[in-house]
Amino acid sequence: MNWSIAVVLTWFFIVAGSLFLIVGGIGILRFPDFYSRIHPAGITDTMGAWLVLVGLMFASASVLVTIKLVMLLLFLAVTSPLSGHALAKAAYMRGLKPMLGRDLEREAEDD
Repeated sequence: MNWSIAVVLTWFFIVAGSLFLIVGGIGILRFPDFYSRIHPAGITDTMGAWLVLVGLMFASASVLVTIKLVMLLLFLAVTSPLSGHALAKAAYMRGLKPMLGRDLEREAEDD
């Protein structure tokens, strides 16, 4: 087979991003409360999407498509952290208290 470097990089980044998204999704389910779930959701969203988009950049043959993907990366770099912060602030303003200390211990004992 004739594998070029671009094809190998494309597959590497897309598979790595997909695995990152899957593991992050499972990790989100394992955390006990809303606030601790926001962090892996934001990290998974940002890093997983970045890896997949970089893989798509290597796969694209058009400069215009690559420029659009770079613009999408920049958009994600700004909006992903802001959305996580907005969710946490809205939940706190509505009265959702984070689990601290003994609440976490009780949650671990219940599992």
